[in-house]
Amino acid sequence: MKTSKYVEDLRSKSAAELSQELVAAKKELFNLRFQNATNQLDNTARIKEVRRNIARIQTVITENLKNAE
Repeated sequence: MKTSKYVEDLRSKSAAELSQELVAAKKELFNLRFQNATNQLDNTARIKEVRRNIARIQTVITENLKNAE
């Protein structure tokens, strides 16, 4: 999924949906790190991608909080 499309999708979600998405991304990152530590991870670039997605989600949450004020 392209980055701009992903961010647009995030901006259209509610705060509850964003927090669920954040939790899911953090769980995925944990699992990827665990797989990497046990040498079971084939695509190590996925770790970087998930970390950036977490940052994007947190950025949208912060934007929504600032716009609500």
